[in-house]
Amino acid sequence: MTRLSQSSSFTTDASRRTALTTLARSAVAAATTPAAAALAVALAGGSSAAQAQAVEGKDFRAVSPPAPTDAPAGRIEVVEFFWYGCPHCHSLEPALKEWARRLPADVVFRKVHVPWQVQAHQQLFFTLESLNLTEAHNDKVFAAIHNDRNKLDKPEAMADLLARHGVDRKQFLDAYASFGVRTRTQRATQLAAAYKIEGVPTFGVAGRFVTSPSMTGSNGAALQMVDALVGRVRKGG
Repeated sequence: MTRLSQSSSFTTDASRRTALTTLARSAVAAATTPAAAALAVALAGGSSAAQAQAVEGKDFRAVSPPAPTDAPAGRIEVVEFFWYGCPHCHSLEPALKEWARRLPADVVFRKVHVPWQVQAHQQLFFTLESLNLTEAHNDKVFAAIHNDRNKLDKPEAMADLLARHGVDRKQFLDAYASFGVRTRTQRATQLAAAYKIEGVPTFGVAGRFVTSPSMTGSNGAALQMVDALVGRVRKGG
């Protein structure tokens, strides 16, 4: 990842550190599902990043000029830039879903698929989003690509997969070829450019900051860095 020439640092406040520690302990105690267990491991593995000094240009970077956001007034947007074919994005999913489930009310989270590698995957994601099917079928798409070795690089192959899970084939193919989906992919590509995204998975916070597992050293540390950056935005920093 790109390192900025000018660095600064900040630390989370004591209450935030206490909350993160409590969350990690609670996740361990209540880890009754694989996803909860994954969150517990992620939090435990990444706890030091949020508690120690975070160095700008190493653990996170500022975005200048700021990228646009879709969050309503008074709320903080967090964006995960990802690619269905990325194994690191796939491995992040269980902890990410648990993290997103625990977000405070003033934080809005969304996923944005980048256009790299297999560009058809970006169109697949925004087709599912346009049909309100991402939550129901994201895991199935990841599993098909990474577990079943199905490239899903053609709309017909995508429609075959989704039809097996109850999605109307014609409805999917019509949406895939629609102007609305093409517009969504263009906006996503523009947003990735505005954030200067160079790899995935990467998180954008409030249009102002970027962090990622490759910058912080682990999935858990990246999620805690996102929390710390949200805290910084919330305080006006």
